[in-house]
Amino acid sequence: MRNIINISLPNIMAGTIKKEVREGGFASTSEFFRHLIRLWNTNKLANELKADRKMFEAGKGKILNSLKDLR
Repeated sequence: MRNIINISLPNIMAGTIKKEVREGGFASTSEFFRHLIRLWNTNKLANELKADRKMFEAGKGKILNSLKDLR
């Protein structure tokens, strides 16, 4: 199922998005924003992984021997 979300943008931002879509960078404005959300999510997960890796290297990580250890 899809949801419609309306946002308000300054003219310069809206123009940039329209230009990217027009030049073929994206199939639609919706695809442009879906791409941004995917990038944001990837970056968020990468930052979480980096923080977890630092904790593990500092000796604060937990070694899992089985799925039961996740509880």
